[in-house]
Amino acid sequence: MSLASHPRTKQHDQGITKMANTVEYKERLKWFHEARFGLFIHWGLYSIPARGEWVQFYERIPHEEYSRLAWQFNPCKFDATAWVNLAKEAGAKYIVFTTRHHDGFCLFDSQVSDFTSVKTAAKRDFVAELAQAAREAGTKVGFYYSLMDWRFPAFHNYRAYPQSAKDMVRQAHDQVMELMTNYGKVDVLWYDGASPQGMEWRDVSEFWGSKELNAKVRKLQPHILINNRSGEDEDIDTPENAIEASASGRGWETCMTMGDNWGWGYIANNPNMKPVPQLIQCLVMTAMQEGNLLLNIGPKPDGSIRREERDRLKAIGEWMAVHEESIRGSERCPFGMWKWMPGAYTAKGNVVYAHVFRWPIQGEIILLDIANKIEKAFILTTGQELEVEYLSEYRIRLKGLPRRPPHPYDTVIKLILDGKPRACEYTGIWS
Repeated sequence: MSLASHPRTKQHDQGITKMANTVEYKERLKWFHEARFGLFIHWGLYSIPARGEWVQFYERIPHEEYSRLAWQFNPCKFDATAWVNLAKEAGAKYIVFTTRHHDGFCLFDSQVSDFTSVKTAAKRDFVAELAQAAREAGTKVGFYYSLMDWRFPAFHNYRAYPQSAKDMVRQAHDQVMELMTNYGKVDVLWYDGASPQGMEWRDVSEFWGSKELNAKVRKLQPHILINNRSGEDEDIDTPENAIEASASGRGWETCMTMGDNWGWGYIANNPNMKPVPQLIQCLVMTAMQEGNLLLNIGPKPDGSIRREERDRLKAIGEWMAVHEESIRGSERCPFGMWKWMPGAYTAKGNVVYAHVFRWPIQGEIILLDIANKIEKAFILTTGQELEVEYLSEYRIRLKGLPRRPPHPYDTVIKLILDGKPRACEYTGIWS
């Protein structure tokens, strides 16, 4: 991953892009909007030193020394089907896989580079194996590709090395075309690493020829969704380790580490793994604003996935098995975004889902700011129906709750309304 998230453009601050208003855009975005949850996978040579995907850069490891790792990278436990099955068990509808990170090592068969998993110790095309396994399982396929490559002097000083800059750009175009041509249908193109050192973001698109490149991509994959990290807005915004919603109608996803912010690639000793309740809450908080959570794992160098990551994904999947209707295809809820103390709301059509993270012990719960009539309320987790009592214009009490939360992390109460959810006008005065 890059050091910082892609900066929001003035165009986003003013509203969604022109493309987002087209029927064609909405059609391409439909599956993404329905999914709400995807699995990000960072894996490569950097998993061997086990200090994260930026280890070469931060430790200034010479390229010749670092490249020797390619002859150690022979992951005997890599099983593409097992990875895909774990993603499905977690409830993820798509996978975004690092085909090549900033170190330049390709996990696919590139004809314009010898620094690949096919031409070194492994002799395997991991992108092909994972893409095939995902399609066989009905899981959408996304390719992460880093435009920059630390092996080129132009990354460090693009002005001083103009020929190196041209070579780096040419390699990026050629390899993106390989990914779009040789691996069947690709659902997401996830760029990263578009800013050589010292380059302003406003110059990124011209440097890489991003408009031309993305046009070529869309000719080969007309259905594809492209993220916003090539210097062009394209289809999807990608806040990093932060829940920052885009304008309504615009595709966006929070990409998030399972460990701390440095934990994209495998880090052997990472004590800051997020607990399951926090991960579920992040999923809900993105879904309530029409966004997706792209949750990352960093497999070990042998291709296995550590127990801490497997257990968390399985726990999320157990919750999703009961509550996924409150997440898939969620729409923006006009009330209670960040000010409902027990938790948060998601919405879909005339249904609102109250996600109760902090369960009350009095056998009742207060709902705020709902202007609609509630026709029925019941605990989605168990099916138990609840009594509805209107206390005021903006306060509704649900009665009959069990003393202990039916789910320890997030119990969901399903509210069937008399129409699309509407918010009350709250004056800030109560009696």
